[in-house]
Amino acid sequence: MSGTGKARAVGVNHVALEVGDIDEALAFYGRLFAFELRGRSETMAFIDLGDQFIALQKGRKQGPDDGRHFGLVVEDKEAVRKAMTEAGVEPLPGRFLDFRDPWGNRIEIIGYENIQFTKAPHVLRGMGLDRLSKNAAAVKELTEKGMKPG
Repeated sequence: MSGTGKARAVGVNHVALEVGDIDEALAFYGRLFAFELRGRSETMAFIDLGDQFIALQKGRKQGPDDGRHFGLVVEDKEAVRKAMTEAGVEPLPGRFLDFRDPWGNRIEIIGYENIQFTKAPHVLRGMGLDRLSKNAAAVKELTEKGMKPG
């Protein structure tokens, strides 16, 4: 525990997205990403991200998200851009690669090499992604925080 007596947040275990239909959601996301299911039911599906996951939950009722979003880290951002084009998914305006799924969930696509977010080597190995690395800017940011990649 930190010196303030409060617990520190150390990461995100999962993100839950509300969708209209689980099968349609799995088909939509399957056109954009290669993934494995961690589990599913009639009203839920869990897309595996190694030591994290995305939960798809049936029952979205609210309108489309504008600013609210989450950043999904990928091994190859340009492959996602290409898959979006092939699937007819329009990127949102702006300098980032954002899109909305058919239910209005907003997702920002971020390349692993460009950011501080780092999977532990054993998790990357287990995911078959142990070749991923960081660019110089990301290494510098991590090093300045005392987290230089090994």
